[in-house]
Amino acid sequence: MIRFNRMLAASASLLALSTLALSPALAQEAPPAAGPSADDPQDQTRDVVVIFGRAEEQIGVAQSASEGVVGYADLSTRPISRAAELVEVIPGMIATEHSSGGKANQYFLRGFNLDHGTDFAGFVDGVPINRRSHPHMSGYLDLNFLMADLVERVEFKKGVQYAENGDFSSAGSASFILYDRLPQNYVQARIEPDEYAISAAGSWNIGDGTLLVAATHEGGEGPFDLDANLGKNVVYVKYSQPVGEAKLRLGFIGYTNEWTPTDQVPLRAVESGAISRFGTIDPTSTSDTSRYIGYAALEWDDASVLGYVEKSALDLYHNFTYALDPVLGDQFLQVEDRFAAGARAKMKREFELFGMKASGRVGADIHADWLAETGLYQTTNRVINSAIRNDEVDVLAADVWGDVTLHWTDRLRTTFGLRADYIDLDVTAINPANSGSDSGVQWSPKVNLAYRLTDDFEVYGGYGLGFHTNDASGVVLTQDPITGDPVDPATLFAESKGGEVGLRWEPDSTFNLTAAVFALDFDSELIYAGDAAVSEPSDPTKRHGVEVAAFWNPVDWLAFDASAAWSHTRFKDAPSNFDRVPNSVEGVAAAGVTWLPGDGWEGSFRVRYLGPAPLIEDNSIRAPSTTLVNAGISKTIGNFEIGLDVLNLFDAEDYDMVYFYESQLPGEAAPVEDIHFHPVHPQTFVLSLKAVY
Repeated sequence: MIRFNRMLAASASLLALSTLALSPALAQEAPPAAGPSADDPQDQTRDVVVIFGRAEEQIGVAQSASEGVVGYADLSTRPISRAAELVEVIPGMIATEHSSGGKANQYFLRGFNLDHGTDFAGFVDGVPINRRSHPHMSGYLDLNFLMADLVERVEFKKGVQYAENGDFSSAGSASFILYDRLPQNYVQARIEPDEYAISAAGSWNIGDGTLLVAATHEGGEGPFDLDANLGKNVVYVKYSQPVGEAKLRLGFIGYTNEWTPTDQVPLRAVESGAISRFGTIDPTSTSDTSRYIGYAALEWDDASVLGYVEKSALDLYHNFTYALDPVLGDQFLQVEDRFAAGARAKMKREFELFGMKASGRVGADIHADWLAETGLYQTTNRVINSAIRNDEVDVLAADVWGDVTLHWTDRLRTTFGLRADYIDLDVTAINPANSGSDSGVQWSPKVNLAYRLTDDFEVYGGYGLGFHTNDASGVVLTQDPITGDPVDPATLFAESKGGEVGLRWEPDSTFNLTAAVFALDFDSELIYAGDAAVSEPSDPTKRHGVEVAAFWNPVDWLAFDASAAWSHTRFKDAPSNFDRVPNSVEGVAAAGVTWLPGDGWEGSFRVRYLGPAPLIEDNSIRAPSTTLVNAGISKTIGNFEIGLDVLNLFDAEDYDMVYFYESQLPGEAAPVEDIHFHPVHPQTFVLSLKAVY
C-alpha cells in the first residue's frame, strides 16, 4: 500500500511541476537572452554560431571556474574509440574500462574512482541517465548508446555548489545536448581490423518542424583473444517544432547490445605465460543489455518542462576471482529489469530586489523506478546454481530547488541556492529479513560568489552540501545474503560537503584559462568490490586538489587545449600509514591540437595521462600511470569524406584499469593476492568512409 508520505511528496512535486509548466504561458514575455548558456542545460532555443564550444565566453555568466561548454568542432574532430570517451572533453576527466563490450565505463574525476558512475550525474537532452539502485553499482552511468555525431555540445559542472544538481553529482555532472538539426546528413562506415560500425543520420523539414533520424550498428570480434561477438544497435528519432512562444521536442532512443566481455586478468597468469595480456580466464561469460527512452519537452526562453519514460534490462555475467569455489567456480550473474518515469521543470526570472539587479531560478523533479528484478545469482557456464539476491525494488525520488543571484555591483554577484530531496523506497527480497522500506529528506544549501576584477578576469568562491543515495537493497539489509550473518544497513543518504576557489581569464575570444582549488569531504563513497560483486559504502573520506584548463585558438584553422589536475585523497579517520583510498588517481592531464586548414582537411592529435594510484590502504601496492596518444586526419572531396584515426598511436602496453585483490586460478591450491588489470587497446587503425548529402 502506498504510504501517506509518498503520496504527499508526489503531490507536492507534481504541483510544483505543474506550476512551473504553466508559468511561461501566464507570465509576460521575457526579453530573449543571447548565446547558449551552461547555466541552462535544457535551453536550446537560441541560435548558436561558433566553431569551438570552448571559445564561448563565461565571464559574467558562470557560477564557478569549474563549469563550461564543449561542443561543435571540439567534438566532431576528436578521434575516440568508445562513446563514453566523450566525457573526456571535460577538463580533468578520464574514461577507461575493465570489461570490454557494452558495460558502463570507469570514470575518474577529482581524485574519485567514480567506478561506473556513482557521484557523477549524466543527462541526455535533459533525461537523467544514472540508474538508482542498479544491481552492479547504484548510480550506474552507461553511455554506450551515445552517437558522437549527434551530440551538439556538452555542458559540464564540477563540484557540489550548484542548486540544480542532486543525486550522484558530488564530483560533477555532464549534460549531453543533441542536435535538433544535423549540420549534414550522412551515411558512414568505420572499419577496424577486428570491428566495424555502420551508421546513418539525417534531418528533414516536415511542416513547421524538423525530424531527425539516426541509427548505428557495431559488430565484430574485438582486439582481445576472446571474440567479443559484439552486436550493438542504436536508433534515435527526434522531432522538434515551434509551438507558440515555446519549442516542442519529442524524442526516442532505442539501444540493444550483446557481447562477450574480456574482464581484468591476474598479472601472474600473464607473467607465467598461461594467457597473453589480451587473454581471459573464464571464456563463458556473456552479457546483454537494452534501454528504451521516450521523452517530450516544451522549452521557452526562460523555462522548460520535460517528461520521460524508460525501460531497461541487463544480464551481466562476470568471473573476477575464477575458482575460489573449485567445484562450481566463481562466475556470477547480475540481472536488472526496470521501468522508470519522471518529469522535470524549471523556470528563470529577472527582477529587482532592494534596487539591485537580480535573477532567480526554481525547479522541481520527480522520478520513479520500478525494478521487477534486481538480482545476483551464482552461476557456472551461465547456468544458475543459486540465487544470492532476487529483489523487487520501488524507489520514488522527488526534489524542489531554487537559487537567487544578486548583483551587488556591476562586478560583484552572489548566488544563494537550496534544494530538498525526498527519497522513498520499498524492497521485497527473497529473504524476508532483507525486505523493508525507508524514506527521508536531504537538505542541500549552496552559495557562490563571483567578482569581476577586470572585464576579462573573474574570480570565484563557492561552497555547498551534496549527496548520493545508497542502493535500496543495502539500505534495508539486515543479513548477509551469503553467510546469513547480521550486518549493518547502509544509510539512505551519504552526504558530501565541499567548495572551491577559482579564476577565469578571457582576454579575448581566442584564449581562455580557468583554474580552481577544491576540497570535498564525503561521509561515505561507494566502492565496488571485485571479489564480492557488490558496491560497498566506504569509511569517510576527504580530498583536495587543483585543476587548470586552457584553450587557445590563435587562427581560425588551429586550436590548442590542455588541462591538468592533481588531487590528494585520504580516509578521514584512519591512521596515516593506512589511509589511502584504493584507485584514487593522484593526477590526470590531457592536451590536444585541432587543425582545420580548409580545402576539406581536418586533423587532430591528442594525448591523455592517467596518473598512478594506490591499490590498497597502506600504499604498498600502486597502479602505474597510463599515457595514450590518438591521432586522426580526414579529407572531404565533394560529398565524400575519408578519414584515418590511429588509436594508441605508439602502441603503449599500459593498464586501462587495475585492481589488487585475492583470486584463485584453476589448479592453484589456495587464493593469491595479485594485481588484476585490463589492458589498453592495442594500436588500432580506423578507416572512416562517409557520404554526406
